[in-house]
Amino acid sequence: MKKAMAILLTAILLISVVSGCGKSESKQTANSDNKPAANSAEKDGKKVKVRLMAYNQESIRKSYLEFLKQELPNIEVEFQFVALDQFNSVLNTQLASKEGPDLIETGGETTLLASAGYLLDLTDQDFISNYTDTGFQAYTLKDKIYATPLQSWFEGIYYNKGIFKENGLTPPQTFDEWMQIHQTLKDKGIKPQSMGASSWEPMMKQSMGMILNEFYSKQENKGFDDKFNAGEVLLADNWSEALTEWHKIIELGYIDSKMLGMDYDQALDEFATGKSAMWQSGPWALETIKQKNPNLELGMFPFPGTEKGTGWMIGGPGSALAINKDSKNVEAALEVLRVTATPEAQKALIADNVGSSFVKGVEVDLGEEFADSSAAFEAGNVYGPWLYWLGGNPIVESYGKALQEVLSGSKTTDEALKDADKTAKTIRDSM
Repeated sequence: MKKAMAILLTAILLISVVSGCGKSESKQTANSDNKPAANSAEKDGKKVKVRLMAYNQESIRKSYLEFLKQELPNIEVEFQFVALDQFNSVLNTQLASKEGPDLIETGGETTLLASAGYLLDLTDQDFISNYTDTGFQAYTLKDKIYATPLQSWFEGIYYNKGIFKENGLTPPQTFDEWMQIHQTLKDKGIKPQSMGASSWEPMMKQSMGMILNEFYSKQENKGFDDKFNAGEVLLADNWSEALTEWHKIIELGYIDSKMLGMDYDQALDEFATGKSAMWQSGPWALETIKQKNPNLELGMFPFPGTEKGTGWMIGGPGSALAINKDSKNVEAALEVLRVTATPEAQKALIADNVGSSFVKGVEVDLGEEFADSSAAFEAGNVYGPWLYWLGGNPIVESYGKALQEVLSGSKTTDEALKDADKTAKTIRDSM
């Protein structure tokens, strides 16, 4: 029975894509031949090599990896980047053959990997107490903790302050105001918004911004995700009204089918070079934007709703680190997690990828670029529902891919929600 469940869960994971950090939408391919780690001990028996498989690129872990090198001289961390569209396929093939990495960067699929018996239970490790309880919500199954969070992440709408100022525009407080900004810019021959819609993530997250404003902000819906996990409620019965409201951005032509041919890097370049006024992403993109255009003045505002308010950011726990239960280097992998649970390691993580930390006592200055979103942060309006769902990533992947079909005109928004509900049921039935 356990073997059958593991096979089914692996099949689900093979078609899923890890979400959480938009940088991972890059079209890059793996920088490794994906071979399993060799015997980790060097000939002298002193230095241990642990392989970390990750879907976020090494550039946003540079300071962290250097910190580990200094703090753990007897452990060599071999960083293996695998592109987002390949990650789960490569990972699950290796895990199924008991040749997986020692450390795994994981996200919303953590509970699926744990259910399949691939992850080490970390609940009783001493470093767990260094974190706030909220950091473990997405990585807990049946009261057992299977991963420790790296920094949090968030996404909003970057905007070109120069273009806005030249055209008498200010960040919108409502969705209608945002649509009017699009129209004003379009009338003046300026592309309002870039989107790399060849990935399913941008529309998934942007539409969810409306759903957060219109559905999750209501007190009566606070327990929705728990009910959804239990199979007591459906997305199609609850999100339809908010999603229909967001769909106006497609009806008005501000997001169009041409964007299905644009990827993350192309959209970033278009915004950074001043060819569009807005682009949806997170702080991980800031350094690249500044490299492309050092003189660009930019800010970020939250996703607006139908009524005036602080708006919402998409976000939550970003990725996390889990340990392969079958690793031959469990003690060394645990030592990496133990060091990662310190304020110094967290600051190293944040140095290359701005976010907040779940380690107690770590304070972060997000910077002037995100000042327009400060009210949303202060209100706690930062959330990603799927991060708290059982097997959340495959669910939002099916939803996001269905939205691509909505954009191409071959599906309705209600059908997109039903696709997500169907995937959720398959996952619940397998656990």
